[in-house]
Amino acid sequence: MNKLIVVTGGTKGIGRAIIEKFAAHGFDVVTCARNERDLQQLKTALEDQHAIKVFTRPTDMAVKDDVKKFIEFVLSLNRPIDVLVNNAGYFIPGEIATEEEGALESMINANLYSAYYTTRGLVHGMRERKNGYIFNMCSIASIKAYPNGGSYAISKFALLGFSKCLREELKTFGIRVTAVMPGATLTASWEGINLPEERFMRAEDVADAVYGAYSLSGRSVVEEIIIRPQLGDI
Repeated sequence: MNKLIVVTGGTKGIGRAIIEKFAAHGFDVVTCARNERDLQQLKTALEDQHAIKVFTRPTDMAVKDDVKKFIEFVLSLNRPIDVLVNNAGYFIPGEIATEEEGALESMINANLYSAYYTTRGLVHGMRERKNGYIFNMCSIASIKAYPNGGSYAISKFALLGFSKCLREELKTFGIRVTAVMPGATLTASWEGINLPEERFMRAEDVADAVYGAYSLSGRSVVEEIIIRPQLGDI
């Protein structure tokens, strides 16, 4: 049986690049997104290209009840989970003093609580088997404040803290935990910005870094991946 990777928010950007990387190495995939048509297109493309199975469920990861239903869907497959990638989240630019009311709550739900609840729901099998890998998709915003970062940076700082706590709690269970902190990556979040494409990282580069960390022996863990555009932050 193929190994299994679970990726939240997997139809676009970094999440999709990670899925495509692991699928190319023979992993079956479980993923979710809000748009059912995007999920079906992803499933069709991957299953046509690789000898794998793709399981999908439309889910809004900012809504706790939806997250719970996604967890139940994953568990219903009755498959051991080898890799969990907490990737779902989004960015609303703004300053703390002037950003739209509710911005903090919205991004904490999507960027932090989604990872918290998903991990709590799926980690028990990893603990029992004493094996597994969890990647949390943090951000350069997890370690650096910048203009218009606002509540997004708050949520990503918190996600890095979550990752550190998780690493400490799970290391004796043989479960590796990595916080991934990409800089500006050419995804939908940057649509409309007036900068050349080569100023951004490729989502595939982040996926390669994630797979490289996964590929190490169980005796080693890459605790944090910091990856930036060659010319620096944007």
